[in-house]
Amino acid sequence: MAYETVGIIGAGAWGTALAINIARGGKKVILWSFDGEIKAFDGVDVPQNLTVVRDAEKLAPADVWLNVTPAAFFRETLHKFVEFYRNQPIIICTKGADSRTHEFMSEILQNELPNCVDFGVLSGPQFAAEVAHGIPTGSTLAGTSRARHAGRAVINLAYLDETDDVIGTQISGVGKNVIALIAGFLSVKMAGENERAMIFTLCCNEIIKIGLAMGAKLETFTSLCGLGDLFLSATSKTSRNYAGGVAIARGEKLVGTVEGIFAFDTVIYRAKKLGIKTPMLIDIKNQMNI
Repeated sequence: MAYETVGIIGAGAWGTALAINIARGGKKVILWSFDGEIKAFDGVDVPQNLTVVRDAEKLAPADVWLNVTPAAFFRETLHKFVEFYRNQPIIICTKGADSRTHEFMSEILQNELPNCVDFGVLSGPQFAAEVAHGIPTGSTLAGTSRARHAGRAVINLAYLDETDDVIGTQISGVGKNVIALIAGFLSVKMAGENERAMIFTLCCNEIIKIGLAMGAKLETFTSLCGLGDLFLSATSKTSRNYAGGVAIARGEKLVGTVEGIFAFDTVIYRAKKLGIKTPMLIDIKNQMNI
């Protein structure tokens, strides 16, 4: 299948950046926006083969769907599209978990749209503005064979590594938010570089243990969705989670959504449910008072 028409659900920064990226590759893109607006990037024109719609039914004919809805609205938004689903492969481009149930996005998809058998997850070091400007970006594409084939056909990034490890790819995305938050916090609170490196590593190991207990593959944590995304988020001062950790350490007001705070609850919840001990994560969470 050629996958010539792509439906994208969600027109925030990442959804719009992906829409521009895919349209540049020559595909017809239908971008759903709940209010008809899209994110504007300075110096980036919207391609003519990208159409913005508010009607969910407009995505019914698309060959593949990319769901880029924020985690907080993923379930609610998915409900709008259930009646228009036509067995297309769906690629989840949302990182995070439900803050109430601690479900990953793939688990929500399976619960709310059980007839979708071909789905995948796109995750990696992805600052939206850089993708919109065409700066080379790599990501991990996880999922069924058909979902990965669809992703390869439409996603116009510099590099994609592929795996069937959907859970590992998602726990990497959730975990990096936690570690980036911790990294920002430690940059203020810990005087010694040695101590920061020790705590950083021990927290990473605890998250990997949770992932392995959930059935993730170890090599996923060293791929673009794991080590790559962790490097980006935990070393860049423009990362929302890193900046959030710094703000918490300084007692300052948080700006915008800091996913790492909700992600922290999810990894602790999953660890307890699996009987995995996470003393370092719990200790840092208590220090951060979140």
